[in-house]
Amino acid sequence: MMMKDKVVLITGAGRGIGRAMAIMMAEQGAKVVVNDLGAGVGGEETGESPAQEVVETIRAAGGEAVINGDNVASLEGAEAMVQSAIDNFGRIDTVVNNAGILRDKIFHKMTPDDWNSVINVHLNGSFNTAHFAGQHFRKQESGSFVFMTSTSGLIGNFGQANYAAAKAGIAALSKSIALDMERYNVRSNCISPFAWSRMIGAIPTNTPEQQARVAKIKEMTPEKIAPMAVYLASDAASEVTGQIFAVRNNEIFLMGQSRPLRSLQRTDGWTPETISEHAIPALKSSFYALDRSPDVFSWDPV
Repeated sequence: MMMKDKVVLITGAGRGIGRAMAIMMAEQGAKVVVNDLGAGVGGEETGESPAQEVVETIRAAGGEAVINGDNVASLEGAEAMVQSAIDNFGRIDTVVNNAGILRDKIFHKMTPDDWNSVINVHLNGSFNTAHFAGQHFRKQESGSFVFMTSTSGLIGNFGQANYAAAKAGIAALSKSIALDMERYNVRSNCISPFAWSRMIGAIPTNTPEQQARVAKIKEMTPEKIAPMAVYLASDAASEVTGQIFAVRNNEIFLMGQSRPLRSLQRTDGWTPETISEHAIPALKSSFYALDRSPDVFSWDPV
């Protein structure tokens, strides 16, 4: 029972990875606030309440859970879901920022609405919940954040400028929280998940390459992601903070973070001409290729 008596808020917990995490958190003894707006993949209203089924599943197994239907993209909604944890369970120990939407489009066709909608849910939503939970974490001098990033932001993918920017921003947000709140015993880490979900199901499958990519991901179940989330939220991970872990089926990766690769120094300084003639030719062998996530993770998961 690694999460015994811990109170956890999980956003976007009605389906997929969020649902799997909520159920495993409860199995491990946590009291869970199951947040889900019931929106479609693109953020559209559906009138559904998938979080209700998750709460009923947890309670049927003897666990404790409450439903929350607020929107992470709203400051008021984020405050309300954190307050729901306090009102129902008396405290909050972990926030798992999992809620997300997709509006995939090639960049020159991406609208400002496509951009803002995805940024608001993923990046702003992650800040919103962290902002209100962080105030409680600071006072109680304990707490943990688990953020969901993506190789779309850490490495790259076609047609996902909005999603990639949000997910790269989330990795930076998590690292900043880890640095700023370490003094209060607050930890913050990221998971970059590979798993089948409604969002992945929205990836176009118009080419054989796209079809093969999606077929591979279909084999990776959300339940494979949940153990890492439970671990990072638990006291067993008390010395783990500021890290990014990718989970792909039965594989766990510690992802790199940006550090200098090579350097050149010129005593009399640089001009545009000497950069062109000297610096770039010397550095070019270390340039990154225009890789996408499938290029880097090119082997089949086990």
